[in-house]
Amino acid sequence: MEFNVTRDGLTLAGIYEPAPQPTGTIAILLHGFISDRGYTASSLLVQLAKRLRSLGVGTVRFDFNGCGKSDGAFADMTVLNEIADAQAVLTAVQTRLAPQHIDLLGHSQGGVVASMVAGYDADLIHKLVLMAPAATLKDDALAGHTRGLVYDPQHIPAQLPLDQNITLGGFYLRTAQLLPIYETAQNFTGPVCLIHGDADQVVAHRASERYHDVYAQSTLHLLSGANHSLTGTARNDVLALVADFIAD
Repeated sequence: MEFNVTRDGLTLAGIYEPAPQPTGTIAILLHGFISDRGYTASSLLVQLAKRLRSLGVGTVRFDFNGCGKSDGAFADMTVLNEIADAQAVLTAVQTRLAPQHIDLLGHSQGGVVASMVAGYDADLIHKLVLMAPAATLKDDALAGHTRGLVYDPQHIPAQLPLDQNITLGGFYLRTAQLLPIYETAQNFTGPVCLIHGDADQVVAHRASERYHDVYAQSTLHLLSGANHSLTGTARNDVLALVADFIAD
């Protein structure tokens, strides 16, 4: 069912899918950079949501600002306002659904957002799953190369053409350079499941290894041959690992 949330005048397009036999846990799923909440059966978040509901875990998925069916322009998107998006959805889940537990799952940039939201709201999050979390986005912004873009990191323009149809805002990169990703993430001391492919060409798996170093209780799964999107044979491994972690 529709689960739209308003944040600073923007409508974030969300969907709530209750579990047939609910356990009292709701999982919020966060998508990655230039992606969406999932609208096809092959989407990672759609497949995760289906598996979680089979375990009795209801799910909420939404499009970040400037993505999918949500309001806003992609050029205005930053990790900081995605954190604000996720915070607004978290509050809506608390007030509208009143679950016993809230789990947070994020892929790629959504993993960075999930890790920081869990750090800010450590008392509200039950379990955390980070899949190929793109914490190297800070390193990339400092070095002046992001997703194929090359720029002067000391003089970032207002906008950068990411491809023919997408413009990345310079403020995204300026704020990325100063994000306290791991410093914030480590405030969450609950159970964390880290999943990363060792063949990821977008985000080096050192990002997950560093998360593993700062967390109080985490498990790291490096999947042999898996890419950033965790497709192919790795997809079944991801679904099984997440299901076992959430159900435990």
